[in-house]
Amino acid sequence: MGSESACTAGAASVGVCYGMSANNLPPPSTVVGMLQDNGFNSVRLYAPDGDALAALGGTGIGVIVGAPNYVLPDLATSASAAAAWIRANIEAHPSVSFRYLSVGNEVAGSDTQYLVPAMENVYGALAAAGLGHISVTTAISQVTIAVHLPPSAGEFADGDRPFLLPVLQFLERTGAPLLANLYPYFVYTYNPGLMELSFPLFTAPGVVVQDGEYGYQNMFDASVDAVHAAVDRLLGSSGSVGVVVSETGWPSAGGEAASVENARTYNQNLASHVVKGTPRRPWKVETYLFSMFNENLKDAGVEQNWGLFYPSTDRVYPITFGSK
Repeated sequence: MGSESACTAGAASVGVCYGMSANNLPPPSTVVGMLQDNGFNSVRLYAPDGDALAALGGTGIGVIVGAPNYVLPDLATSASAAAAWIRANIEAHPSVSFRYLSVGNEVAGSDTQYLVPAMENVYGALAAAGLGHISVTTAISQVTIAVHLPPSAGEFADGDRPFLLPVLQFLERTGAPLLANLYPYFVYTYNPGLMELSFPLFTAPGVVVQDGEYGYQNMFDASVDAVHAAVDRLLGSSGSVGVVVSETGWPSAGGEAASVENARTYNQNLASHVVKGTPRRPWKVETYLFSMFNENLKDAGVEQNWGLFYPSTDRVYPITFGSK
């Protein structure tokens, strides 16, 4: 559906998350055509869906693929299980441009004990298969970040530091970035009175948060730099682990400040902004919009209304994804 030249000429400055918690989505071949037609050159899958990977093969679209949380115990306790998982889900798709393998998504509670052992076994299995160019990482929840403002004070929550430290040490050793799911929407709605709506929507007319020599006009930049600060603080080193924003977005219905207008404003401004970087790191922030579709099997309310598109393939609102 989309030609290679169309992809590169109007390449989106952001990727998109292809969630599948719905029973009415178009077939993956149609979805991949939509990715191409809209200039997306990167996509995140939460699990190695065979049909989606088959459709992505040969397109050159970069893929983050997830090993779901429920497979972590097996991956952690058995190197042969990890090798079998890699054979079935990665090696079986040699024409897919895998970028990152996310071992788990927002892993919490007792499951965190499996995280680093699973990452180690998956890393070893990829290396043995000659696929060491695929970075092994994991995606953290925004709730692991206890302090967002000011960004220089960014810090992980007390209860999360014990499991995050070995994760970050693994990423530092292997040169992989940390994936972070960051939602200014939730910072705004969970903290009434903390900020004006213009701050998360990128529409503030000037600096809202002054942090030393750096001025912040939007919550996204503040959250990204807060994660960097938290990572550096926990590792005791600076800049050794990169950060990829593996989810961000704004709901179009179902809750406070959730509207088509606000969702369009956030996502359009984000797509235009990420190429500029943050005050502390003025280079492009690799970012993935959540999500491709409204997903009807998620919890009622805002959870069903993050999509850029309806399952019919119609846009929820007009938006240009190409960088400006």
